Amino acid sequence: MARNGFRILDSDLHIMEPPDLWQRYTDAKFRHLAPVGLNDVVRDLRMVHPDGTPWGMPPVPVANPIGEGKTFKRDEKRYRYHHDKGWSAAVQLEAMDQEGIDVATLYPTRGLHTLAEPGMDPPLAAALARAYNDWLYDFCQRDPARLIGVGMVSPFSIGDAVAEARRCMTQLGFRGVFLRANIVNGRNWHDRYYDPLWATLVEFDVPVGFHESAGSAARQAGEQFEPDFLLRHTYSHPLEQMMALGAFCAGGVLERHPRLRAAFLEGNCSWLPWLLWRLDEHWELFADVWSPETTMKPSGYFKRQCCVSVDCEESPVKYAIDYLGQSDNIIFSTDYPHVDAQFPHSSDTFLELPISNEDKRKILWDNCAAFYAMAAVPA
Repeated sequence: MARNGFRILDSDLHIMEPPDLWQRYTDAKFRHLAPVGLNDVVRDLRMVHPDGTPWGMPPVPVANPIGEGKTFKRDEKRYRYHHDKGWSAAVQLEAMDQEGIDVATLYPTRGLHTLAEPGMDPPLAAALARAYNDWLYDFCQRDPARLIGVGMVSPFSIGDAVAEARRCMTQLGFRGVFLRANIVNGRNWHDRYYDPLWATLVEFDVPVGFHESAGSAARQAGEQFEPDFLLRHTYSHPLEQMMALGAFCAGGVLERHPRLRAAFLEGNCSWLPWLLWRLDEHWELFADVWSPETTMKPSGYFKRQCCVSVDCEESPVKYAIDYLGQSDNIIFSTDYPHVDAQFPHSSDTFLELPISNEDKRKILWDNCAAFYAMAAVPA
């Protein structure tokens, strides 16, 4: 398959997990504590505790209930078939065919909220991650050559995270792990606490993908705008990704792990010129005291080891490419089936962006294949 002559590897294609996933897949010991998904409408992503209180998200404001607005009505129509077919793997592949996607790495939807609660009991958090990964493995079996899993790991116990990362690579055949960008356990991403996980990913030559969501039960940049979803959604994704990127590039993570790869997904890329410039400036001013182990400017670590994803309609990407002097650090996602996706026209919309065909080719396939170390994916 090729879209207008371009192969497409989606760096961050989402699935829609069944509402009862954690009731079916969680270890029996923890099942009574697992989140319960609600499924009243096509894209109702809420989950609740067994007692009915919200799980992993702020409460939905009374003034803006699920189901209001033109955007919901649009999604109710365009995703109705997918919903009625149970968001199955077969439907996923149909959607990929519509968009011209050859291969996709899969990220969660409800799963983004599963570990987004502060102070979770580590064994419970680990059990919920295992349940999601077991379900995702089964989902991918419909077409393992096209559906590539990225595993959930728990930040609440680094031993559990390492063990689950190993299981994902050795038993499930996944090509990386993901984490929410916002902090849930009181430890920033440059804390050496995480070093065993980064070392494990390097051992298996797989990356970490940071992926934010519009809401969290833990602190998040967009929370100050509650209950205004427009503003919360505007800021939550890019600001949390900016802070995670700063921790990696200026906090010593990539100095200590020069073969670790990290992606910052679904938070745009057009802010890169400003952020990298500011990080470099502050590195020159303060690194001797606050980041003495780093030997390069933060932008150098970024270019060597990081990627960010571009939205299909993100025309300012041309400025990011110009500032970086290359497109090697940019990867593509349609963001199906989320609210701001342009499905079924995401790929065609991207191909209209004012960048060169060579940059489009690299962003749509080459950069992502290199990032996930998937040189053997089918042509």
